[in-house]
Order: sequence, then C-alpha cells, then structure tokens
Amino acid sequence: MNSPAHQEELEVLVERGRHMVITLNRPGTINALTTEMIRLIRHALEEALAEDRFRFVLIQGAGSRGFCAGGDVKRLAKAVEENDFGTAEQFFREEYSLDLLIHRYPKPVIVIADGITMGGGLGLSAGADVVVATEQSLMAMPETGIGFFPDVGATGWMFLKCPKGYPEYLGLTGYEMKGQECVRIGLASGLMRRDQLPVMRDALVNYPWRISSDKSVATRDLKAYLTSFFDKEIPSIPETDAWVKGHFSGKLCIKEIMTSLSQRIPKDPLCRDTHRRLVESSPTSLVLTLGLLRRNEGRPLEEVFATEARAAGFMIRHPDYFEGVRARLLEKNGHPRWHPPTIDEVRSDELFTFLRTRDNPESTGRIASVRRRQNGRKEID
Repeated sequence: MNSPAHQEELEVLVERGRHMVITLNRPGTINALTTEMIRLIRHALEEALAEDRFRFVLIQGAGSRGFCAGGDVKRLAKAVEENDFGTAEQFFREEYSLDLLIHRYPKPVIVIADGITMGGGLGLSAGADVVVATEQSLMAMPETGIGFFPDVGATGWMFLKCPKGYPEYLGLTGYEMKGQECVRIGLASGLMRRDQLPVMRDALVNYPWRISSDKSVATRDLKAYLTSFFDKEIPSIPETDAWVKGHFSGKLCIKEIMTSLSQRIPKDPLCRDTHRRLVESSPTSLVLTLGLLRRNEGRPLEEVFATEARAAGFMIRHPDYFEGVRARLLEKNGHPRWHPPTIDEVRSDELFTFLRTRDNPESTGRIASVRRRQNGRKEID
C-alpha cells in the first residue's frame, strides 16, 4: 500500500473498490496533463474495462482550483523551442487516443468538472456519460489566444453538444462558461453546489443497487440517481442564443464574422468585447479553427481526431504557437507578435495545403525560418 507521502508524488491516483476512481494529481498546475499522466489514465481505464467488478469509472481532479487546465503547455512549448517536435506530437497522439477511448468506452464514465476545466480537461470530460459541474466550474477552449486551435476532438463533438453557433463562438473566442452556463450550453450534465461534492462522491462510491452490464441501462440509472443532487433551475437565455446563432452559426469566413460584429459595436457591448477577443487572437489560429469546424462538422470522431492531429503538427511548427505561449503564459505581457499580423494576410489556401501535406520540406522550412527571425524569447523553466 502506498504511503500518503508517496501518493502525493503520483501524478494519477487510482482507487479500486466496487468502482474505479481516477484522480488527476497535479494540483499545483491545476492538474495539467503530461504524457505520463495520459498513459496512467489509459492504463487505469483498460484495467477497469478488463474487470467485471468495476461497473463505472469516476474521474476527478485534486485540489480546489480545477479539474484540469489542459495539457502542460509550458512543457510542450519547451520541446517546440528545442525543435523536438516529435515529443510534442507524441503527446497529442496519446492525448487524442485517450479522449477517443473515453468517447467509445463501453462502461459509464462520470467526470467531476469542478473549477477550471479547459482544453485537454474538456477533452477528458467530453466523452464522459455524466459531467458534473459546480458553481465554481469554468469551461473554455482558449487556444486561439495562444496560437493554437480548439483540439481534443472539439471541432467535431461541439456540434453534438452545443446549440447552433456555439461551436464557432466557443472555439474562436475562447469564451469562458461559468457554472450554470456549462450545463445550459451543453458541456455538463448537471450543476450542484461544490460543498455537496463529498456527499455525492460517497453516494456514488457506495451506490446501493446492482449496476447493469448494459452501458445504456447503467448510464440511465446513474443519471437518475444523481438527479437529486442537481440544480433543477437552469434558466434558458434565448436572446443570447439568438445572438450567437446570428453572428456565428455556419459562417465560412472569419472576416464575415468580424464585419457582422463590428457593425453592431456602437449599440452592443457584447459585439464590442467579442470583436476585441478575435482581434487579439492569432489570425492563423482563427482561420485554421473555422476551417476545421467546417471540415469536421458531422464527421465521425475518428476522422476528427486524425485531422486535428495533423493540424496540431502544423501549428506547433508555426511561429504563432511559441509566440502565443511566450506572451500569454510566460512573460504574460499580453502582446504577442502574430505572423502574419492580420486576417487579410493569412493565406487560407496555403494554410490548408500545409495541413494536408504537413511533412512538405519546403513548407516546414519556411515556417522554421520565420520562427528563427522572432526575437525576445524567454526561456521556459
């Protein structure tokens, strides 16, 4: 048996009782994912699948700040800075494979998405059968602000979960959903008070009835059981939904969205704030994100993840990725120098040629030369 001190050192804790409980255990980084964590989670899920006694899996995060802030971007950026693209790509391959496993998992998976749940954290929760949010939950896909794109399958599964316009709105702007919004917009199953989580966890661990081996029946019964913990009043906001749908749903061009918003800036503060978010994001990331959303809408998740893996390989080689991490996460000066600096200068035809032929030596060399010309970088600890 592991001592408490040893458990504190483990990045993933696994409790094996009548059901399996997996705890992400890097609270100091808001449980940011490493490749080793991904492998440990996968191993635990495979173990739970192989043993009949585990009828469902509960996944949670250690600490009070959040379930999971995403991938460990500083580690990834350091690998990119050292031109170790293979290490970064390996992380994305294994992360996406784990996310797909959860989507296709033949036993119920429950995720407690308390606190910050972003990027790779949403990747873990998106495939779960029950996602529990609290008043402290904060969900977002903020990647365009650091020169990346909303990945972990989000360019596909958001269309299955969210009302019209929200996949584009969330993916492009990085809008942060709080508490009730996580349920209303479709990324959580129910909302409960944070102070009730220990009671709910105990109730799940000591679930008193036999759980069916049929996943659909077991999921139905577990959801019904958890309903008593959930807030019954999740208000609809039809005017906001209509605003999002009008400005974002089905759009084919970033400039069309920005023009639509800018025309309403004098009378609509939400248009002003949203337009500002887009202006401050990487132009290349915005074009790539909208293109992936249009490409992946309605496609099987296997295809979505495969496309995103190629896109990730492209973007980590693009100068905007390291520049976004430098400005937003390392130096935190909030002033990244995007290349190119405007939407008008992004060659979408060229961009998606790179995506389809990522290993083209000419394109890879051109991106690398731009990265070398960028100055003022800060070393990553």
